[in-house]
Amino acid sequence: MKAVRRLLAMVALAFASAPSMAQFVKGNEAVKVMPDGTKMVETPPLPSATLGAPCSADKPACTASGWRMVETAEGLRECTEIYARQGTCRPSTFGTEKRPRLWVVKTRGQWMQCQLPDIGSKCVSTKALPYSAIQ
Repeated sequence: MKAVRRLLAMVALAFASAPSMAQFVKGNEAVKVMPDGTKMVETPPLPSATLGAPCSADKPACTASGWRMVETAEGLRECTEIYARQGTCRPSTFGTEKRPRLWVVKTRGQWMQCQLPDIGSKCVSTKALPYSAIQ
């Protein structure tokens, strides 16, 4: 009986943790799991040039070219910009709503925008025009 309870508890734990682990892009160097199990997340640095006022995530008109999917300390977020400044992100709707998305990842030490949540998809520098896709 104890073995069955233990097995059920392990299955429940696996299901509870699966969505949060499955969403980020495999190979994204910006997300590191530390030896104690905590997750350290790096977001793209702000440019040295002054940026305009942040465009709030509650204004869909700000995202004419699609949402930027950025892994943050709060988890996967939909942002109006790659820098994930305060107020520019909202919880992810990936998997429940289809919309234009770009995936912001760090690979080989460079920040890139990928068409899909896969580093093997079309990825370009954050300084170049990206390839978005409805997902």
